[in-house]
Amino acid sequence: MSDCLFCKMAKGEITPSIVFEDDDILAFNDIAPQAPIHILIIPKKHISTLNETDDTLLLGKLMQTATQLAKKLGVADAGYRTVINCNESGGQAVYHLHIHLLAGRQMLWPPG
Repeated sequence: MSDCLFCKMAKGEITPSIVFEDDDILAFNDIAPQAPIHILIIPKKHISTLNETDDTLLLGKLMQTATQLAKKLGVADAGYRTVINCNESGGQAVYHLHIHLLAGRQMLWPPG
């Protein structure tokens, strides 16, 4: 998708603060962090929302990347949150599937 912000990042047209990259996935620091650690993990191929994929291997790889990053950053044992927002009522702002990895502070539920 030519006007997708995350696609531009995946193609290298825009350079985010990258924390992980391989052939399928890009992970980078969020520009408006909601926690001391706030990383976005995206597939390099464009998938608009969670509803648009049945690629269980890619979804698993995205989640595995989140756990590997949490371990690498030293927050796995203390705890972290992963979030996938889907569509407008779900809070999705960028229509390219992504996982939020949040850590470094107590994550309350409900948020507040």
